[in-house]
Amino acid sequence: MAGGGAHNARRAPPLRARLAAALAAACVAMAPTPALALPAMAQRLIELRDQVRMFPDTVLARLLALQPGIGAEPPRVQAELLAQISSARARLNQHDAAAATADQIVAYGRALKDDAIVVKGLLAQEAAAYARDDNPAAQRYVFEAEKLALRTGDQRLRAEAGLEAGVARAELGDFPGALATVQSAIDAARTLEGDPMPLFHALRALTRLHIQTKDRAKAYATLGELTALAEQQRLPLQMVLLKTSEYIVNVSFGRPERARRALLECLALERKLGARYMLPSTLNNVADSYLKAHDYPRAAQYAAEALRAANGLNFTGSDAAAHSNLGQAYLGMGRIAEGKRHFEASLAWFEQTQSKPDLQSLLLEYGQALEDAGDMTGAIQAYHRERAISNELFQAKRRQAVLELQEWYAADQKQRQIELLSRENRIKDVELDNRRLAQRLWWLLAIVFGLASVAGGLLYRRVRQANGQLEAKNQTLKALSTRDPLTGLYNRRHFHDTMDRLPAAPRAGAAAGALFLLDIDHFKHINDRHGHAAGDAVLKAVAETLRVTLRETDLIVRWGGEEFLAFLPAVPRGRVDEVALRILRGVSTHAVVHQGRDIAVHVSVGFVPFPLAPAGVPLAWERVLNLADMALYLAKKNGRNRAYGVPALDHVGAAALAAIERDLERAWRDGLLELTVVDGGAPAPRPPDAGDAAPSRQANTGR
Repeated sequence: MAGGGAHNARRAPPLRARLAAALAAACVAMAPTPALALPAMAQRLIELRDQVRMFPDTVLARLLALQPGIGAEPPRVQAELLAQISSARARLNQHDAAAATADQIVAYGRALKDDAIVVKGLLAQEAAAYARDDNPAAQRYVFEAEKLALRTGDQRLRAEAGLEAGVARAELGDFPGALATVQSAIDAARTLEGDPMPLFHALRALTRLHIQTKDRAKAYATLGELTALAEQQRLPLQMVLLKTSEYIVNVSFGRPERARRALLECLALERKLGARYMLPSTLNNVADSYLKAHDYPRAAQYAAEALRAANGLNFTGSDAAAHSNLGQAYLGMGRIAEGKRHFEASLAWFEQTQSKPDLQSLLLEYGQALEDAGDMTGAIQAYHRERAISNELFQAKRRQAVLELQEWYAADQKQRQIELLSRENRIKDVELDNRRLAQRLWWLLAIVFGLASVAGGLLYRRVRQANGQLEAKNQTLKALSTRDPLTGLYNRRHFHDTMDRLPAAPRAGAAAGALFLLDIDHFKHINDRHGHAAGDAVLKAVAETLRVTLRETDLIVRWGGEEFLAFLPAVPRGRVDEVALRILRGVSTHAVVHQGRDIAVHVSVGFVPFPLAPAGVPLAWERVLNLADMALYLAKKNGRNRAYGVPALDHVGAAALAAIERDLERAWRDGLLELTVVDGGAPAPRPPDAGDAAPSRQANTGR
């Protein structure tokens, strides 16, 4: 470790001693400082800018106290003051006030025709938009700021705008563009003298980009440069943010102990500084670290402390994260009632904010935690809630995809019309030229007709080629819209279209068939233990097994996540059980090899005959699929690696059918129907008699 060499025979002071000196300097910096070489107001704003992240409430009060005397300062100093006020308000979740102040800066810069001030305002608008989770608006602001900053020639603005633009491009998935933009921001920041923070923030962004692109060597190399810069400057904010970056790098590349150590050092620094607005996030990260290590008591301790630290700060997002961590910790310790209460508090916040993807992810964690704790009923309820949100998001994406396809077809049709008109005009020009030549040069009539025939042939050939290319593109588009990109199987959209083309009320017995709904057992544990690449390999292997096991005439669909659906339109009713057994054994005997390790895979299955017509009344395919879904959950609940089948229900009345569709397990227990159980390797439970207790629940470690 590099250190001061003023003492010849002494070693460099330890990091703890240097941090203590930096913390003491931070306390001095919080007191009013006299004017230095820079103008007094500009010097104060530099000091406050570096403190707003740790002490937003204190800094906002000082900024507002400076505002009455700002009128005599240069316009860019006034704009900088307003930008910092907007930043402090955004960090305090005063979203409307932050956005209004940012709008004021933009209007001020445009009135003065000063692009530098406009860039400041656009970056403030971007920060306010991100604070209220409006990412599209934030990206519009930052890309406009990037263009203006390049015109100004101001290296500081280029560094600030380039950094934010690089982060925005990474959010949009343009990692090559993001890396180039952030590197340009770093180059601009290196030219700034006396202000290390722009370079420090740009290096932190570059570290995150290397993590996102999974470039381990470059991530650690950039972290090393970041560490050297922080130790050279010894600024408290830099040391806090450095520890956060160390945590992110190590947790991303499978070094949990080093990551937790960095988090705990960061927490100690924040407590020493009194940076209470940074504490809730760090405490939640520590709690999450202990959850991953299954140290539930410590996880609960830090999550409860995060909840207390966030109290009164208007950080409802931190509250929700703390409740989620507490819920998972309590469920891990077997305190199910307390765990549910905290999880439901977290879910309530996400439902209020209408954050559907986050709510879906949290429900999956909730269901997994309940399942691990042995509360199978609660786990199934959580999974059903997650599935409802998943269907809702799928429908929204489907509507968006339809609109995009309609726009694409409209644009393509317009382009084709333009091309046809252009061809017609060219043909007319050729005809006019030929007519003039025919009138003037009768003796060349034969040659003219020959040339016209050749031109017509070429035009016809080009039209045929264009039509062939268009047909190929249409076929490609159709395949992309109906196929799952990972497995190559059909997707939900194709299945819905296929079922909608069937007769509205298919007659039972007209075509013997069945629906099979499959779910990969313990798929989350495969992802957690072997990584998402292994999970993708498992999904593709199961898809290939289904292709081999079933016939070409059968419709195989990736239903979503780790679920698959198979529609067999023509299979004898007496051989449906054999198909289920063939699926179970085909999957379980096919071990997936990933990175030299064998991954055992098996599935649970629910299957139902289709068409299904109790008492001669055909059921819609959606209702039949719901019965298959309930049968699948019974297979999950009673041991996995098995299939549960629903009979034809030919003699079931309306009341019994309603009871079956309401609760398949209870109907089975009450003797309203006999389910078929196909065992894939584990002992199958006997069908319970009426009045017996429900089949015993097993505490499984993954869905």
